[in-house]
Amino acid sequence: MGLLSDPNRRRALISLLTRLNTPICVVCYMAGVAWFMGLAFEPFTLRTYMSENAMGSTMVEERFPAGERALATGREFAAHKKRAGGMPVDWLIFWAKDIIFLVNEHDLIGMQAWLEGYHHTNTTGMDWSPLQGRGGSIQAALSLELSSDVVTSLDLVLEGLNGQLPNLDLANLFYAFCQKIGVLCTIQGKLQRNDWDSVSGYSHAVKTMMLMVMKQASGRPWGDHGLFLRYHIEAATIKGVNSFRQYKTDTTTIGRLLEGMYRKLNNLLERLHQSYFFYLMPSLSHFVSIGYYMPAFGLLAVILLLRALDLWVQLSTPPPRTEDGVVDIEQQSSPGVLSVLTPLVISHLTGVALYTLPIRFQEMAGEHFPVSETEAVVLTAIAVYTAGLALPHNTHRFLSGEGTEQGWRVLKLVAVLYLAVLLGCTALINFSLGFILALTLVPVAAFVTPHIPKVLSAFILVVLSPACTLLFSVFFFQELQEMPISFLEGWLLYLSVISQGILDHSLYGSLVYPLIALLVYPCWLLFWNILFWK
Repeated sequence: MGLLSDPNRRRALISLLTRLNTPICVVCYMAGVAWFMGLAFEPFTLRTYMSENAMGSTMVEERFPAGERALATGREFAAHKKRAGGMPVDWLIFWAKDIIFLVNEHDLIGMQAWLEGYHHTNTTGMDWSPLQGRGGSIQAALSLELSSDVVTSLDLVLEGLNGQLPNLDLANLFYAFCQKIGVLCTIQGKLQRNDWDSVSGYSHAVKTMMLMVMKQASGRPWGDHGLFLRYHIEAATIKGVNSFRQYKTDTTTIGRLLEGMYRKLNNLLERLHQSYFFYLMPSLSHFVSIGYYMPAFGLLAVILLLRALDLWVQLSTPPPRTEDGVVDIEQQSSPGVLSVLTPLVISHLTGVALYTLPIRFQEMAGEHFPVSETEAVVLTAIAVYTAGLALPHNTHRFLSGEGTEQGWRVLKLVAVLYLAVLLGCTALINFSLGFILALTLVPVAAFVTPHIPKVLSAFILVVLSPACTLLFSVFFFQELQEMPISFLEGWLLYLSVISQGILDHSLYGSLVYPLIALLVYPCWLLFWNILFWK
């Protein structure tokens, strides 16, 4: 505290930080990336453990014997569904006692309609019919997806709407029963490996963790369970995988697994709350808590604060005098409010257009052009996004005269602090999205000025823009899944990801698209404006 309270020491510290600002920023960026990559190294992670005492390992005994009967019931359900031409409702609400067995139509849309009907809410404007009864407050939910009668392994899916995750004890419960019963289990479709000290073992853990980061950053629900989390219901999806391995899991074993999990959850006297809600998992047996991964983001965020400090010092320093003692008028002139406020307003109006026009113009574009409504939405979004690149020239038409040297510094100071708050709030809600945005936007915010080469800098800014970040993420995600695609396939997938993001926002209330359109993109436009400042 003495260092900050003493004016001389404080000035010396500020002078040191401004003099070494660029090297410190480079070191912080490299350290943040290195810290994040080190999170997948097993000695730096925590081993999973059960925090909830009510779900101890010796409290239930699985006795489910009716594997063949379960298969027969499944075939009977298929026959009733075919005969009824839809969901055989009368044959199903028969099972509704204590445990709610829910079979829904239309995938996530049907699940969202049921959840809104059950909780008497209407957050998405979706129509739903009244339910005949309720089972009280739901404590937990398991979504079971079996695409085949033959199951070789079970895959756990955790990522929910807006990057929400269930309580870690739910994942621990699944893993504990898989170990107890002897079921082959995976996360992100990847098996557990024990050779963590080898290069291949570490690479495997990094890929598994990065897949979770990419899925969480997308903000979309990766299973029916993802829609339960907003209602404070801990939920996960268990997928039956037929990967043609020699190892097979019969239906009786899967029934014992589900029976054990349900009976453990039945022992709860309150909601799951003792374990973590913010974590990453490089494997089912290890996790990275929020206290371990947040420093990686903090090292990137501190760069913005350092650049803001440097800009503040430059703005506070008296202008230099010439040899005859005259103050440089260009350096002395202070920027007008209009020169700073105009780029802020126009950038955010462009973001509002990016958010609203694609939906409003979908019918109009479909009538006048040979495209579907989905294609119209995507093409309109791309057109508005691209039109925003002309913003600097349009902005300067609104200004009275040319911008001053102090003007771009004030604008950059506002933009840097704006980005720091934006990324900080995003990382608290969805760390993965905040970290990916920080990786690309922090270098832009740190080093863009009007005095660097325009063509090369403009190319770098476009490459690091939100749209290109999404494009690279599409290819990177396919590489992590070991399913590489061509550029044309990647482009088509990129367009479908954009339309899916808009659709997720309209149907389920995903916040990623409005965040990018209304906040991130306008913030990036401010730095684009600074590059072309006159």
